[in-house]
Amino acid sequence: MKIRNHSMVLAAAGVLLAAPAVAAEQRIGYVDAVRVLESAPQADTARAAIEKEFSSRDKALIAAQKEVKALEDKLDKDGAIMSDTERARLERDIISKRRDLKRDQDEFREDLNFRRNEEFGKIQKVIVDAIQVIAKDQKLDLVMGQGVVYFSPEVDLTEQVIKKLKAGYKGS
Repeated sequence: MKIRNHSMVLAAAGVLLAAPAVAAEQRIGYVDAVRVLESAPQADTARAAIEKEFSSRDKALIAAQKEVKALEDKLDKDGAIMSDTERARLERDIISKRRDLKRDQDEFREDLNFRRNEEFGKIQKVIVDAIQVIAKDQKLDLVMGQGVVYFSPEVDLTEQVIKKLKAGYKGS
């Protein structure tokens, strides 16, 4: 019985000693995706294009905000001396313009976010392609960032895990 325990300890020690040797053979890289995106010239170009595309709508929203503010100021200043009909008409006009402004702001924000996501999605694809080329050129096995960006087939355990899960599946 003592010999068996001793053999198990030696086997466990052998596994533990072999693990660092295997890990040392793996080449791993890291990419700070946020920094890459901030520094990429493609991102600067996309930002400038989006800004140009949306600048006229942004200016129109600012003008509409100023118009609503001017009407509110007029109501505050002259509301007491206006007739009930004039004041009610001005209040309805303010409410209507606020509603239109809010709708236009929401549409602007949605359109802007859609375009930004569209452009930066294209840029992210270019970045991932660049990372993969560099990783292959440097013979890296794994490149990590916020998620895994590249891995060599030698470190991919996916099929083994799937086979193990299927073998252990009893059905429901």
